[in-house]
Amino acid sequence: MIEKDLARETEKWLKKAAAKRKKVRLIDKSKSEMLKNIDAYVSDTKHFAKKGDMIRAFEAIVWAWAWMEILEELEIVKTSA
Repeated sequence: MIEKDLARETEKWLKKAAAKRKKVRLIDKSKSEMLKNIDAYVSDTKHFAKKGDMIRAFEAIVWAWAWMEILEELEIVKTSA
């Protein structure tokens, strides 16, 4: 049951993160490596999910989302409407 719940939540947040990531734009161009980190966490999410490691998959998508939120708060990126 926990695995199914994690899989469902991971997929939900993966879709949300992918949609948000498409709208994220750098304000500070010197910080492009930070967007690569977000993309790496999204990639990790897919990798772990494919292997059935839902704990790590969920953890990775949480990190991807956190990076987007933190960078927006620090005004390193902006999210277009």
